[in-house]
Amino acid sequence: MTTPIPLPPNQPPERFYLGGERIARFRGLPTSQPRTPEDWLGSATTLFGEPSLGLTTIAGRPLRDLIEADPEHWLGADHRTAFGTDTQLLVKLLEAGQRLPVHVHPDDDFAADHLGLAHGKAEAWYIVDGGEVFLGFTRTVTRHELEDLVTQQRTAELLALCHRREVAPGDTVFIPAGLPHAIGESVFLVEVQQPEDLSILLEWQDFEIDGTADGHLGLGFDRALDAVHTHALTSADVDALIAPESSARSALVPAADAYFRVERLLPGARSEVAPGLAVLVVLGGAGELIGPAGATPLIPGTVLLLPHAAGALTLTGTVHAIVCRPPDPERNNA
Repeated sequence: MTTPIPLPPNQPPERFYLGGERIARFRGLPTSQPRTPEDWLGSATTLFGEPSLGLTTIAGRPLRDLIEADPEHWLGADHRTAFGTDTQLLVKLLEAGQRLPVHVHPDDDFAADHLGLAHGKAEAWYIVDGGEVFLGFTRTVTRHELEDLVTQQRTAELLALCHRREVAPGDTVFIPAGLPHAIGESVFLVEVQQPEDLSILLEWQDFEIDGTADGHLGLGFDRALDAVHTHALTSADVDALIAPESSARSALVPAADAYFRVERLLPGARSEVAPGLAVLVVLGGAGELIGPAGATPLIPGTVLLLPHAAGALTLTGTVHAIVCRPPDPERNNA
């Protein structure tokens, strides 16, 4: 498999929040299924607590197993030296058919200490269809106040504590682990993240989940709320997480580099795609991705998994795409 690999939709069913029709339209599906607001792309990760749900399969075999069997083919020698067979990456399409709840993802130390996992969950969003997002607290919240807000489900007060921002197509937002956040209704985005499915819910009213039982990763809120960053962020702090739409190759703010990378590929701009494990998502235009093994046609909604062995690739035509990658292994080895 030295050619880019087309990825069909991989939509875990019965998520606790609503999606809509945009993933289906984008991916060329006849219709959307109920409560499938996510499409997991090039996934070697399962949903939290699940043995296989969420995994990408290729020719009937889980991508995770293929990587373990031939890591240098998929990841390259430098990645393997830096990270072993861990992809360091999960990419999703996410469509918010309703405002998502305010929630938090734990950081690496918390995930290791309390869950025995290799990663927490920092994430970033490439905005396809814009809207409102909620990022961090406007003032410092005491632990006692946070516990009251969560246990009493004072959701209006919780949301009012958050900074609000309007985001537009082509903007990106970096969400550090521990940051309270929510995605507003109607936002459609490509999410790039550390490869774990870890969410601590601060609200759950009007969602199809029992937050008292399932909102704390099995830890209980006494411990889970330790993962929440309750200090105040200034407006400048919040703005520093957002990179407006531009023609720059690197789409994310520099603070994201330690976790993952997103590269813009724009019509008329530099069109080379360097070797390395990546997920390419075509957002607009048409053309081809040309490499040593031939040409792959590209239209909007095309999603390709790029194994390291596919080599250097070149984009032609009017394609507008993004390439989602793990962190630079040379940075980790430095």
